[in-house]
Amino acid sequence: MMRVLLCLFACTCLWLASCMAPASASLSSLLVAPSGVSPLLPVERIEAMTATLHSRSGQVRSRDGVAIFWRLLDPGDYHFHYRYRPAGIAASGQHDDAVHADFDIDFSAPSGPPPTPRGTVVLLHGWMMDGGSLLPWALDLAQAGYRTVSIDLRNHGRSGAGLSGYGTRESDDVASVIRSLREQGEISGPVYLLGVSYGAATALFTAQSMGDEISGVIAMESFANAGRAIRDMVPHMLARQPDDWLGQAQARLLRWHYGGQDMDAVIAEADARLGLDLDRVDVSRVVASAPACILLLHGDQDQHVPVAHGRLLAKSSARVRYIEMAGENHLSLPLRVDRLAPTVSDWLARTAHPRSHCPQPKLPA
Repeated sequence: MMRVLLCLFACTCLWLASCMAPASASLSSLLVAPSGVSPLLPVERIEAMTATLHSRSGQVRSRDGVAIFWRLLDPGDYHFHYRYRPAGIAASGQHDDAVHADFDIDFSAPSGPPPTPRGTVVLLHGWMMDGGSLLPWALDLAQAGYRTVSIDLRNHGRSGAGLSGYGTRESDDVASVIRSLREQGEISGPVYLLGVSYGAATALFTAQSMGDEISGVIAMESFANAGRAIRDMVPHMLARQPDDWLGQAQARLLRWHYGGQDMDAVIAEADARLGLDLDRVDVSRVVASAPACILLLHGDQDQHVPVAHGRLLAKSSARVRYIEMAGENHLSLPLRVDRLAPTVSDWLARTAHPRSHCPQPKLPA
């Protein structure tokens, strides 16, 4: 179920393959804004699962007028069980090269009033996903005693459209949601941010801008610089050689439609449309000045946002703790709730105050 959840790379490839109109011939259009939610994200199934939970939701207007959707889940015993399935293994247990990394979850809504939260964790998704894509993390953290707030970033899910900022503008949106929910009494205890990929960069920008309002950040596979990440991602995306016939056909189509473009020119065009210099969207500088404790997680097999980005961020501040996950890539790392949840929960519990000593994380099993 929830196939290729958080598989930003695979989702982008499928969407690119469908963009055959002449107006989409330049890669720059794909850098300006996503075309909604990836068709590979099973939105209806996620919504059906969410409907069984006692969640609350709403929208907040950002400073530049973009409506930002949020969904809140209270702590409680959800009887949550998670099972990770590596790539190549179907739900039946049989080997299948066409199957991406996936997982199964089981849960039920708690009965009775929720306990007092240990803190609040704001969840920030990747490009072409939405807040629902982080439902396993929301459930695991809620079961661990935290109130969770899943946000649809601008241009995603139920949120409105606005200029993408690669974390810069999105961080203002996140701050608007947190402060609005605090006024409503929905923020309880220390506030943490957990982000994946594009959402991880957004979390780091938010931690820098909100200062002591944020106690800790868990950033999975963030880029260190937006322009560098685009130059790393696109050639790999176009050069990939899938094992299954459908993937091979899509890859050939991508190379035919988008191959041979000058990346500097593509980025310059996106800069002009966004009013942004992507080569100056430098997350490492933000990390250096953020007062919160930061836990960085990166897979050493990540070819979408190569591990060099994580290593550079890890050197940016003495308040950073870094775990490099052997054998994990951009698709699999966020799905490893089975391995990472104990590490994340333990680290959050020991990072309750801004500007406190930043603890060393418990290494994943």
